[in-house]
Amino acid sequence: MLKFAANVMTLFTDRPVPDRIAAAAEAGFDAVEIPFPYDAPAVDLRNTLGFTGLPVTLIAAPPPNYTGGMAGFAAVPNGQMRFQHDFRRALRYANALKAQHVHVMSGSAFGEAARATMIENLTWACDFAPRQSLTIEPMNDADLPGYFMNDFSLAADVIKAVGRKNLGLQFDTYHAHMITGDVAGTWDRYGHLASHVQIASAPDQAEPDGGEIDFYGFFSQLAKGGYAGWVGADYRPSGKTIDGLGWLARLKGDDGAFKKQA
Repeated sequence: MLKFAANVMTLFTDRPVPDRIAAAAEAGFDAVEIPFPYDAPAVDLRNTLGFTGLPVTLIAAPPPNYTGGMAGFAAVPNGQMRFQHDFRRALRYANALKAQHVHVMSGSAFGEAARATMIENLTWACDFAPRQSLTIEPMNDADLPGYFMNDFSLAADVIKAVGRKNLGLQFDTYHAHMITGDVAGTWDRYGHLASHVQIASAPDQAEPDGGEIDFYGFFSQLAKGGYAGWVGADYRPSGKTIDGLGWLARLKGDDGAFKKQA
């Protein structure tokens, strides 16, 4: 049976982050993603997590860029010292929250220098925190123009070049569809590299039960292939979060199978 985590940066956003964790537990999620936990004291988050019993599957690094630039700078040349400083801060949060994965964001950069910089930074990060799982995620150009990590073949190339067991692919169905138009085929090609999956419909990035992606087929593909990691609900609700969780109820039914809507 697949395991689902609520991204509390996009779900239950009508309440403070600690309360979103409790809401996720009440809604039937088995874990939470907290990509940017840095505005809340780690002790407050840890207390809520302890009360609910939910684990944290993922946070993002580095902390948000409040200067208005693109999130992340792992691929930005000449920023290695800054990357290391902010990665250490992210790692402190990851340790405090016992986060399974840290998503390392590339930022805006281009060309071979950016590739070399990202490989250097990721190699350092993997070696600095060998027990911490790190991920990189291809994100589409339409939403993030100029973002370096914008293609699955590039992600596979970087993962191979780094060559560390604690670096894996973060596979998002929305971005996979927007980049390739073929979620199932992209998973067939790159799914073996994935250590974390996120879901949202396309092209609207809403609940995973409509749009142009065959979620019945994708969930079956994950289950049949033996995917054992978490599946993060990283979407923008079309209304109130709780009103759009029919997909989760179907998946957590008696037989745990995703059922096509009539």
